[in-house]
Amino acid sequence: RLGWSMLSWTRAKQPEAPFPVRKTTLILVLALLGLGLAACGGGSDNVPDGAVAVVDGEEVSKAEFDALMIRAKTSYQQNKRDFPKVGTPEYKTLQDQAVQYLVQQEKYRQKAEDLDIEVSDKEVDERVKQVKQQYFGGNDAQFQKNLKQQGLTVEQVRNEIENQLISEKIYEKVTEGVKVTDNEISAYYDGHKKDYKVAASRDVRHILVAKKALADDVHSQLENGGSFAALAKRHSTDPSSKQNGGKLTVRKGETVPQFDKVAFAIEKNELSEPVKTQYGWHIIEALSDIAPPKQTPLKDVKEQIRQQLLQEKRQKAISDWSKDINDEFDDEITYQVGYAPPATTGTTADR
Repeated sequence: RLGWSMLSWTRAKQPEAPFPVRKTTLILVLALLGLGLAACGGGSDNVPDGAVAVVDGEEVSKAEFDALMIRAKTSYQQNKRDFPKVGTPEYKTLQDQAVQYLVQQEKYRQKAEDLDIEVSDKEVDERVKQVKQQYFGGNDAQFQKNLKQQGLTVEQVRNEIENQLISEKIYEKVTEGVKVTDNEISAYYDGHKKDYKVAASRDVRHILVAKKALADDVHSQLENGGSFAALAKRHSTDPSSKQNGGKLTVRKGETVPQFDKVAFAIEKNELSEPVKTQYGWHIIEALSDIAPPKQTPLKDVKEQIRQQLLQEKRQKAISDWSKDINDEFDDEITYQVGYAPPATTGTTADR
């Protein structure tokens, strides 16, 4: 599915935001949240020639639409894909999504006024500065070069950054009253205890090599008093453990089956025969007894659960809000002839 958003770097490093952006021009921002774009069938001769739609009296200009399509074409070319020809179903899909993206942005601008949300030039300047610093090391020439490659102007970038800031502020405003109580956390924990159970574990050390012959040779040296740490450092191909003598803590069921079976079958201080896995040949020594499985207490995961439930509630709040404004604007949008999207019976938020 194709869609529309600003480039991946327009948001810079920002905290949790309602409309995440991927590293491509063609992403339907609201679809990432499962928010539907309400559509009305048909077109109207009452829309001015220079517009593709009118949203509650405000025009969505043909110039904005053309700019989006140019960016889409540039993205196709950069990805070595043929841009859909005018008149094809693929082009119509692209056109519909471009128009719907612009219509949705206009809805948000209008609702931002109702919510007393404003975005200042200073805020846009600061975000542009963040973008330049994060992705171009503060180099304006590189920034400008990238804009040219993407078929963008500074004015378009600033406009889309303003839209993103509006979206972020709407998200903050709509979700500012969302809270998670201790009772909700306890109820969630009680209903998902199995998710907070720590499997049986033990400390082991191992040496991983590629060939059976080398594994047999290392095993023989270990049985004859060779230093496990020295042999691990010299021969092991496991970068995460070789420098600390091959030591690691393993949990039941979290390593590959062949390794897992042997690691929990041998006795403490016992050395295994070479074990074949998809990674090569392992020689395993158990360093501790097996620690039995245990339940992680609520206090240790309370904040983790709180953040999870908070995010879910926020997502629902913004989804419900978006559905409500789609319904509110349902009879307030008219499209230029030839630009109306297909009629729909609902939004993705309904599903």
